[in-house]
Amino acid sequence: MWGFITVLVDSLIPRLREVFELTFFQAGLVQFAFFMAYGLLSIPSGWILSKIGYKKGILLGLGIMGIGCLLFYPAASYRLFHLFLIGYFVLAGGMTVLQVAANPYVAVLGSEETASSRLNLSQAFNSLGTAIAPAFGALFLLSDSIKNSNDINNLSSTAKEAYLIAEASAVQNPFLVLAISLLLLAFVVSLIKLPNILKKKEGFGYSEALKHKVLKMGAVGIFLYVGAEVTIGSYLVNYFLDMNMAEIIKSTQWMSTISESILQQNLINVDNKAIVGAFVIFYWSGAMVGRFIGAYLTKIIEPSKVLAIFATMAITLLAISMLTNGLVAMISILLVGLFNSIMFPTIFTLSLSGLGNYKPQASGILCTAIVGGAIIPPLYGFFTDQFDFKPALFLMVICYFYIFYFARKSNSFIQSFTQN
Repeated sequence: MWGFITVLVDSLIPRLREVFELTFFQAGLVQFAFFMAYGLLSIPSGWILSKIGYKKGILLGLGIMGIGCLLFYPAASYRLFHLFLIGYFVLAGGMTVLQVAANPYVAVLGSEETASSRLNLSQAFNSLGTAIAPAFGALFLLSDSIKNSNDINNLSSTAKEAYLIAEASAVQNPFLVLAISLLLLAFVVSLIKLPNILKKKEGFGYSEALKHKVLKMGAVGIFLYVGAEVTIGSYLVNYFLDMNMAEIIKSTQWMSTISESILQQNLINVDNKAIVGAFVIFYWSGAMVGRFIGAYLTKIIEPSKVLAIFATMAITLLAISMLTNGLVAMISILLVGLFNSIMFPTIFTLSLSGLGNYKPQASGILCTAIVGGAIIPPLYGFFTDQFDFKPALFLMVICYFYIFYFARKSNSFIQSFTQN
C-alpha cells in the first residue's frame, strides 16, 4: 500500500495537468504537496511514536492515509486543484508516520553489517506496490480523453454535467477503494502483536546524531535520490508523449502487444497517455527486481561499492536517453529504475552506521530529507518549461553524481566516527 500509493501520484499528475490546464511547473506542485509532508512531519512523527509506540503509530498513520484518500472525492466533484493538494498532503502525512517507524525497525532487527541487505529485501515488497500502480493508473486514471475548458463550455448543459460526473468518477472510485482498503488494513494490524523496541531512556538527541558526518551527507543523498526517482517517474508519461512514443508503440508490434496486454484492450480507442503510461510499470518493476538482487549483492559486497556502481549506471543511462530518441531513449530511462533500486535502503543504513541508540533520531532526520521529492520535481518542471525535457535531465545527472560521491566517501567517515 505504501509503495502503491506513492507511485499512483505519478499517474494522476498528467491527468490533473490536462483537467486544470497546468504548466509542468504547476503540475510538479502535486509532488511538492505530497513530499513536503515528509519535510514538515518526520521529526514530529518521531516524537509521536515515542509517546504512543509503533503499533498505535501504524494505526494512526493508516487512519490518516484513509482520510487523505477520502478528500479526493470532494476534490474531484468540485474540480478544486487546491483540495487535491490538501488531500495529497494529508495522505503523505500518514505515510510519514509509517516511514519514520519502519526503516529503523528493520535496521535494528539484526547486525549492522547486514542492515542494508535486510532493508533492501523489505523494500523489495514495497516495490511490488510501485510496480502494480502504473498499470492501475494507466487503466483507471489515464485511459479516457480529457476535454479542455473551451470544449467543456461548448457542450450542452446535459452533456456538460454528464462529462463532469464521469470525469470525477474516474478519480473518485479508485481512491474510495484505497480508503476502504487502508481502513481494513488498519483493522488487521490492530489484531497483530508487535514487539516494542523503543526505549524511553533514548530521548531525542538530534544534536548528538548530527555530529555524525555520514548522517548529514546521507540526508543530502536521500534528498537528491528521492527527488530524482520521483521526478523521473512523475514526468515519464509527458517525456514519452513529447517524443511521440505513442505512435512509435502503435507501429511496433512487440511494443503494442505489451501495451495491450497491460491495458487489456485494443490501442485504437485508448488515449495516448495510457498507451505510454503502461510502460511506466517497467520503471518501478525494475526497482523491485533490483532490490531483490541488491539484498543478495549487499550481503557479499560492501554496500558502498554496490551503491557506487548503481549510481554510475544511472548516470550512464540518463546520458544515453538525453542523447538519443525513440525506443533507445525510452528503454534507457526506464532502466534507471533498476539501478535506483538499492539506493534508498543502502544510503539509509550507511547513514545509521555507528549511531546506536540515536537511530530513531537519525531516522527522523533522514525521513525529513525525503522532502527532496517535493523540491526536485517542480524544479525539473521549471527547467523543462524553459529548455525542454532532455536538457533538463542534466539535473538528474547531478543528483546521481552526488550519490556516487557519497558512496565513495561514506566508509571513511563511518570509520572515523567509530574510532572517535
